[in-house]
Amino acid sequence: MLPWKRVLIPLASLLLASAATIAPATTAQAAAAPTSGWNDYSCKPSAAHPRPVVLVHGTFANSVDNWLGLAPYLVNRGYCVYSFDYGQLPGVPFLYGLGPIDKSAEQLDDFVDKVLAATGAAKTDLVGHSQGGMMPRYYLKFLGGAAEVNALVGIAPSNRGTTLGGLTELLDYFPGAKDLISTATPALADQITGSAFLTKLNAGGDTVPGVKYTVIATKYDEVVTPYRSQFLNGPNVRNVLIQDLCAADLSEHAAIGLLDRIAFHEVTNALDPANATPTTCLSVIG
Repeated sequence: MLPWKRVLIPLASLLLASAATIAPATTAQAAAAPTSGWNDYSCKPSAAHPRPVVLVHGTFANSVDNWLGLAPYLVNRGYCVYSFDYGQLPGVPFLYGLGPIDKSAEQLDDFVDKVLAATGAAKTDLVGHSQGGMMPRYYLKFLGGAAEVNALVGIAPSNRGTTLGGLTELLDYFPGAKDLISTATPALADQITGSAFLTKLNAGGDTVPGVKYTVIATKYDEVVTPYRSQFLNGPNVRNVLIQDLCAADLSEHAAIGLLDRIAFHEVTNALDPANATPTTCLSVIG
């Protein structure tokens, strides 16, 4: 293997990933720890919150690490909350969201069916971070998900992939580089701006009828760039720049999904718009 190839794959992986592995617990510890209050299959949605919430983690994350902040936040507000692992690669433990994204969408489809069967709900709401905010759109558009989903909330979603400030364009100067990334970590290749997967996903419009879409982005995002590429167009879409709600919020790509209670408050507004309250800097203590 040429020297640049030894460097390129891990470098691209680190740059394109959602960076969720910087959560307070190590990945191995968090994946082994029991969830606290979520993934309770005896939970029955209330009249106030009639739909279960399925959380969809990002690239290189898992069903625990990514949601140590948001899952308890939602549980404490009366939601039935569920998370799952997807996009596993053989021989790679604890770090998921790496397989072909269309196959990951099939896993989401199966998991939603499981949650709906357990809760008796007719529809669910989806909240995803990074790849997890984009991947469900494939399920909605091509796998019949619109019949099972009321709303999709994407936190820093890679809806049009990323250029990483132009760095991904350098791949064209290294023969075979894209093929190597596609083989080693297909989800990373799928999230490069202009990929065949994203071309198919975004052809013919960003949304499908009957689903409400919310995008919550930060202008300090260093992973999904440019950050405005995260926004969607179409009916029933609300695009939110978190700094428009709190200029002092300095969250970048990982923090907005892992730790940012201002973003979390905006998630609850998207899940329950009839009872939404203004999101401000004071939402961090709400």
